[in-house]
Amino acid sequence: MKWTLLFFLTMISASIFAKPTVHIAVASNFIHPMKDIVAQWPKSQDVDVRLSFGASGKFFAQIKNGAPFDIFLSADSDKPARLVAEGYAKADQLFTYGIGQLVLWSADASLLGTTEPEWTSLTFSRLAMANPRTAPYGQAAQQYINSKQLARLLSGKIVTGENIAQTFAFVKSANAQLGFIALSQFMQLAIDQRGSHWFVPPHLHLPIQQDSVLLNRGLNNQAAIYFFAYLQSAEVASIIQSYGYQTFRGKDGTQ
Repeated sequence: MKWTLLFFLTMISASIFAKPTVHIAVASNFIHPMKDIVAQWPKSQDVDVRLSFGASGKFFAQIKNGAPFDIFLSADSDKPARLVAEGYAKADQLFTYGIGQLVLWSADASLLGTTEPEWTSLTFSRLAMANPRTAPYGQAAQQYINSKQLARLLSGKIVTGENIAQTFAFVKSANAQLGFIALSQFMQLAIDQRGSHWFVPPHLHLPIQQDSVLLNRGLNNQAAIYFFAYLQSAEVASIIQSYGYQTFRGKDGTQ
């Protein structure tokens, strides 16, 4: 009886003193900025911020199937908007945290120039891109390919990553000679690793508008509400801009 009582008192004590926790689903292109943002989160908040990284399309499906996320940072605007439309979040808990940039990158310094490549003269056997069905950066790459009618020329050469992080790994590990990646990933490369690259002009694909939404589960979590507000601060906008994203908020906090 004594040990049973002690067990229950221990469990109650652990429950009382457990840290508030925020579960956040984050698109793979945003790994480094998000880790930096969390690192700058005031320690005085004493909140356990748990991050999951992956393809936006997979998170979208998981959230609809009850995955316990409080906040979702997607690589597009479509999926957060659909979650609002389908009742998984409220319209006033949605904002754009960044506009992404697509980059064609090769670790080979001589493969690409700074202007659009002459595809018929490029020598390569594998081109990496994220899965266009689940990854917005893959969709943007596919839109560029379609706009230039390159599908037949690239047939048999495309290797598809599950998400933009895996796509980046394909190129970095030389399993593909070049690939479509996010500017934030390119900026993480050391100068001597940057090889050659071409910034894909935004008018050649739909804008990569990246939206975040506080999910209904997060509305009942005060720590999640605080963190969602922090994501919209000028301090965070400055961090996001340092990784090559555009934001609707200036470094001085203006919209």
